[in-house]
Amino acid sequence: MSDDRFPRLVSLACHDLRTPLATVYGFARTLGRVEEQDERTARFLGMIEEAAEQMTDLLDGLAAAARIEAGRWEPVLREVDTLELARAGGAGVEAEGAGAEVRTEAEAVERALRALAAAALRHGPVERVAWHVDGAQLELSPVTAEAAPVVVGDAPRDLGSLVARMVIEELGGSLELDGEILRVQL
Repeated sequence: MSDDRFPRLVSLACHDLRTPLATVYGFARTLGRVEEQDERTARFLGMIEEAAEQMTDLLDGLAAAARIEAGRWEPVLREVDTLELARAGGAGVEAEGAGAEVRTEAEAVERALRALAAAALRHGPVERVAWHVDGAQLELSPVTAEAAPVVVGDAPRDLGSLVARMVIEELGGSLELDGEILRVQL
């Protein structure tokens, strides 16, 4: 396959997987609204919804990576506060500091920051990580020695981290590890 055909194949696969994934997610949400269900069923439906949301994030990231690799990524830039981007981190992720308005692809950067924090948590292993935001520079800590190669993309064991680096660098930013601190410049 030529260099251009493989990213196109990945993009097409991501697009085609969205329809059955949307069906699974939609039925899980619909069934979750049924009043007559036991606690176990409700828990399982919640797990299906959460997994579908994670798969959507993974597909979005993989599709963005394929477009970047093929030179076809056209980010939709808008003004967004860096502290707000960092606050979308999820469970176990804190964010504090003083943000600044930057013009960037908000959804992709938010997903990238969330993926970097999740990799630091998962591969740390640590219970909590925090973003310290100072304008357009964000610092994630702690990034333990075990997690560092995965978070910065040197050990290809986490799709989210690999795509995060691609997205941030494609938008003109950078990632740099300093001890247990990951510096992200947007």
